[in-house]
Amino acid sequence: MSLTHALILAAAPVTELPPEALPAAADAAAEAGSHGISYVQLLLQASLPVQVIMLLLALGSLLSWVIIFRKNRIYVRATDEADEFETRFWSGVDLTQLYRSATDRNRVVSGLEAIFEAGFREYARLRQKKGLDGRTQLEGAQRAMRATFAREVDRLEHNLELLANIGSTAPYVGLVGTVFGIMVTMHGLSTEASASIAAVAPGISEALFATAMGLFVAIPAVWAYNRFATRVERLSVRYESFAEEFSSILQRQSHVEE
Repeated sequence: MSLTHALILAAAPVTELPPEALPAAADAAAEAGSHGISYVQLLLQASLPVQVIMLLLALGSLLSWVIIFRKNRIYVRATDEADEFETRFWSGVDLTQLYRSATDRNRVVSGLEAIFEAGFREYARLRQKKGLDGRTQLEGAQRAMRATFAREVDRLEHNLELLANIGSTAPYVGLVGTVFGIMVTMHGLSTEASASIAAVAPGISEALFATAMGLFVAIPAVWAYNRFATRVERLSVRYESFAEEFSSILQRQSHVEE
């Protein structure tokens, strides 16, 4: 420290706190150190626009988790059903008997079994008509399987778009809450004679809390969407491969040359 700086500091007036202010300051410091952040208190004390945005984010989070648990059950069941049906199909069982089990009224078929049922039903129906060659029968079965394949893939993809929208828009919704929180804070400071950390802190806290909540909603939704999209792709490839293999079997039965 130079001599000039020392002289300036020595000459600067020092204002002591009044004795009655010392206990209050100590109590405030002790209270601030002993209590952490209360997120519920932040939510309750936030401004109305921020509360509305947080409510929307909470609803989006609830909806995304409902979709996540429901779609996970659907994909697990679809994989198990595909494994079980492929085991029966390639075990050498008669196709007519397999078709009868698929058309049992007490069961709702889906996935590979639905594709097989649609193709075999159309193939059997066309074979009963006179004057139709084997190629026409095969093409009819393939059209039926393609239509069922499209319906099954659409069923697997149902609500994935909503999950992607929640994941992509939640951070921006939280950012809107941050902007509103800062705006309300700045407006409140404009009406006060002097600004302090105590006056700014609540508004900044609620603004940052809205951003954090938006990320909290978005991260699981984006992760689940990417994971589920991969599983849908794998199941669709599996369905398409089975349809091609079943078409080859029907082609041999119809004595159709490639």
